[in-house]
Amino acid sequence: MRPMLRLCLTVVPVLLLVSWCLARPADQGEPLTRLFFQNHKTSMLKWADVRLSDGKMPILGPLQDVAGFKKLDAAKQKLVQMKEQNGLILVGVRDEDNGNYESGWILVHTGVGYVDHGDHGHWRYKKLPEVWDSRLDDKQGNPAHLYLYDGCFYLANDLLNGYTRIDPAKYATSTGRKLGKDTPRFLKGGGNHITLAVVEDKVGYSCWIDGGGPNKGRVDVTAIHGKGEPAYSFQLPSGVIHGAIANSGKVFFAPAESVCWVEADLTLTGKPETVKIHHIDLGKDGDKARRTGAFTNHGKYVLFTTGRDEGSMLVLVDAKAAEPKPISVPLAVKKGQRALTPEVAALPDGRVYAFVFLNPPSADVEVDDELIVLELDPNKDGNYSDAKPIKMMKIGKSAVSGHYGHHDIAFDADRRFAFFTNPGDGTITALSLKTLEPVATFKVGGMPTALLARGGLEDHD
Repeated sequence: MRPMLRLCLTVVPVLLLVSWCLARPADQGEPLTRLFFQNHKTSMLKWADVRLSDGKMPILGPLQDVAGFKKLDAAKQKLVQMKEQNGLILVGVRDEDNGNYESGWILVHTGVGYVDHGDHGHWRYKKLPEVWDSRLDDKQGNPAHLYLYDGCFYLANDLLNGYTRIDPAKYATSTGRKLGKDTPRFLKGGGNHITLAVVEDKVGYSCWIDGGGPNKGRVDVTAIHGKGEPAYSFQLPSGVIHGAIANSGKVFFAPAESVCWVEADLTLTGKPETVKIHHIDLGKDGDKARRTGAFTNHGKYVLFTTGRDEGSMLVLVDAKAAEPKPISVPLAVKKGQRALTPEVAALPDGRVYAFVFLNPPSADVEVDDELIVLELDPNKDGNYSDAKPIKMMKIGKSAVSGHYGHHDIAFDADRRFAFFTNPGDGTITALSLKTLEPVATFKVGGMPTALLARGGLEDHD
C-alpha cells in the first residue's frame, strides 16, 4: 500500500473521532432532554441539551441560538407565551406600540424526534432546532395569550378581536426535503385582551376583558371550521375575564368574581337567552369576591389558585361532575407573596404532583420566592379530594414586572427531573422528581423566563 494512501486511511478515522468527541462533550452521557427558554432581556429564544453525567446528575450543554430566529429589538418587542406540540414550538411576539411596530409568531422545530415502536419508543436528537415558519409585521394584532387545544395552536390577536388557528400537523416532511406548511386561519371572537377555550376542534369560546360597557362579561361563540364569525354571544355576570379553559364538555371562565362555567355547544344551536351560566363560589377575601386569572387542565380536573396571603389556596374542580364543586387546598403563602397558576406532572409510578410558585408581585417587594409541591392523589384512587402539600422550598429570585419575570417549570418526557427558571438570578434549577430535591443549578445569564422541554432519555436499544 502506498504511504500516502496508508496515511489517509489512518488520519481520516482519527479526524472523524476527534470531530465526534468535540460535538459530544466528554463525561456526558446520552441526552436527557432539550430545553428551550426565553431570555427576557434580549427577547431571544435559547436552547441547550441536558445530559446525564456518570453520576446520573443532569448537566447543561452549551447555550445556543435557534437557527433562523429573527433578532428582535428587545426595547420594542417581547416574547410572550409559547407551547410545544409534536416537536414544534410556537412563540408569540408582542411589541410595545400596540402592534404597530412588529408583532406575531415564530414556529420552531425542536430537532428532537420520537421513533414509535408501538409498545415503546426512542427519542432522537439528530437535528438542530430551526425556524420553520413565522408571521411578524404590523398586522398581527399584538398577541399576548397562546393556547394549545386538541393538538392545534391558537394565538389571540388582541387588537384584531379574534384569534389564529395554526395546525402543527400540516408542517410535515413530504417528498424529499420539502416541508409542508399550514395556512393559518383567522377567526373572529373576543376583544382587547383575549382569553380562549376551544372544544373538540369544533367551537371556540373567546372572551372580552372589558370591566364595563356593552362588552362587559362578553363571550363570543365561533365555529372553528365555519365562516369564522361568532354564531352568537352571551354575557357573564361580571367582567374582566382573564382566563378560560375547556374540559369534559364544559367551558370554564375566570371573570372578576369567582368562576363560571357553561355546557359546550358543539352544534352551535344555542342562543344568548338559552345559555345557562353556572357559578362556582370561591368565597371572599374580606368584602371582595375571590377570583383567579388562569387555569390548568389535568385529566378531568381543572386547577387554579385563588385568594391572597393566608387565604390563598389551590382549587381543583372535577369537570366531569354534573355539578362541579371546588376542592380547596390551603397554601402556606406569606404576606406579599402571590401564588401562580399550578403546573402538573404525572410520574410513571402513579404519583401526581402540582407545582405552585410563590412570587412577590414586583421586584421591589422584599419577600422570598418559594415553591410548593402538592401530591394530588396520595392514595392513587383517581380522586383528588385528598390532595395535600408535601414540600415547600426557597428558590432563586423572580424579577416580576407586570406579566413578565415569573418562574416557569418544565419536565423531561420520562419525568425524571423538573427544570425551573429563576429570572432574577439568571439561572435554571434541576429538581429530582424522585426525591423532590434540587440537584443542580445552571447559570445561563440574562433573565430566563418561559421554559419548555422536549424529549426523554436517548437510548439505542
